[in-house]
Parts: sequence; C-alpha cells; structure tokens
Amino acid sequence: MNQQKTNWRLRNINYLFSIANLFFCLLLSAYCLLVVCSSCGSKFSQKQNEKAVARVGDAYLYSSVLKDLFSKDMDKKDSAEVVRKYINNWVRETLLLQQAEKNLTDEKKDFEKRVEDYRKSLITYEYESELVKQKLDTLVSDEEIQKYYEENKSNFELKDNIIKVVYVKVRKNAPKVDKVKEWYRSDVQKDKDALANYCYQYAENFFLDDNTWLLFEDVLKEIPMKLYDKEAFLQNNRHLETQDSAHYYFVDIKGFMTKNSISPLSFEKTNIHSILLNKRKVELIKQMREDIYNEALKTKSFEVYE
Repeated sequence: MNQQKTNWRLRNINYLFSIANLFFCLLLSAYCLLVVCSSCGSKFSQKQNEKAVARVGDAYLYSSVLKDLFSKDMDKKDSAEVVRKYINNWVRETLLLQQAEKNLTDEKKDFEKRVEDYRKSLITYEYESELVKQKLDTLVSDEEIQKYYEENKSNFELKDNIIKVVYVKVRKNAPKVDKVKEWYRSDVQKDKDALANYCYQYAENFFLDDNTWLLFEDVLKEIPMKLYDKEAFLQNNRHLETQDSAHYYFVDIKGFMTKNSISPLSFEKTNIHSILLNKRKVELIKQMREDIYNEALKTKSFEVYE
C-alpha cells in the first residue's frame, strides 16, 4: 500500500514538472523570437535606440559599452585609439567564440554540470577547511616523530649530499683575517664565541650552527669553486679555503652524509611533522564524513529508493 502511494506521488510530481518545463520552454521560445526579430529588423537596440558600432554574425557591439572606457583627462586622439583597440579586440574574441560554438559538440559546450560540480567541491572544501582549522590538534610530540621515523626509515633515503658546516665569507680588506683562519676550525667554545662576534661585525655572509644539516649543493652556491666529484671531495676533505678578487671563503665540514644513504632524523623532522599533521587532517575529515552519514542514518534524514 505504501509503495502504491509513493508511486502515485511520484507520478503527480513528474506531471507537475512536465507542465513547468513546457511553460518554461514556451517562455524561452518567445524570448528568443523577440531577440531575433529585434536584431534582424535594425542595427538599433529597441530599448535605447542606439547605433551599433560593430557586428560579428548576429552579435552587435553597441556604443553604450564604450562610454566606460574613457577617463576625464583623455584627449580625442587617445580616446579614438582606445575605442579602436577595444572594438578590434571585441571582433576577434567574438569571431573566436562563434567559431568555437560552431565546432564544439553540445556535450562539450554544456558547462552547467562542470560549474555545479565545481561549486559543490568548493563548498565542501571550505567546510572541511573550517573544520580542520577548529578541531585539528597541531601538537606533534618528539616521540611521535621518532616513532614514525623508525617505522619508515626506508622512505627517507637521501637524494642529495648533506653536510654540517661552519662557513664564513669576508672581504679581503677586513681586519684580523688571520684570526678567522684559526677560529673557524676550532671546537673550543672561546674560539667559537670570538668567531661569532667577529662575523656579526665584519663577515658578509656566514653560517655557524654546526648541528644543523644543510644541502651540500646550497653551500657550494656560496663558494666560487667547481667540484666534479662531490662525494669524493667529502670523503677526502674537512676544510676548504678559497678566494676571488674581493673575498676570502672559509668552510669547515663538521659532518656529512652522501646521497642514497638514510637521511638523519634531525634533517627530516620538519618533513615528518608535516606528514603526521596531514595524516591527522585526512582522518579528521574521514571521521567527520562518517559521523554525518551515521547521524543522518539514525534520524532517517535520507532514503534510497530501489
């Protein structure tokens, strides 16, 4: 009995939609007829009685569009050039559009579905972004990072050589350059402090944090020197001193790892932090979608008809 009532309602709804569609088609046909008659009868618009300044096929460009192109301080010559360019561009764009209209299939010209799909995706994305902003726990502990690193070491193979380094670049006329040659190699804290104080006063560029891994390639960009076998150089050198016409360069390599070896945790920490946050984000969105579905199921907010 319930199924019969449902079928009866559906038939009535379909009947009403048929009438509405017929009425809409009649209105649309009348409107199209009016437009065609208007364009065929004259080069003047019925509403404003204004003259068209250009035509491409059945499309007209009217003078009212041009009035917004001018500024108050524009002279006649400039105004004429602006109008000429605008009309020329309009003609070209309209010709292209009409050519596309002729050659594209109706299916490819139907943008309504694509626009609607994009609209749905955009609304969903905005909602999910707000949810993540409000509810995502962004605190990632060192223990979580360590655990992920240990469980996924094979995913952290180095693609480039990395080094720990002390690097100083000074002008040749800087004072006490001979002391820099002593300090930059030293592991004595007093010498490290002296070098840091010197660099802040006189160095043009420097890097003194020898606990941080850097890409060897990035360091080489700062030095006027070409290396053809970087791995061999790292295996056989700990100090590098070179110069150009204006500067001295001092490099002390405190540690290195060559490409294809397993990247150290300290080098991957920021990357792992981002990976773990993204996993939480995915899980949060997945759980949110599941909760919405289960709540709707519980309250019978949707039906699936067979």
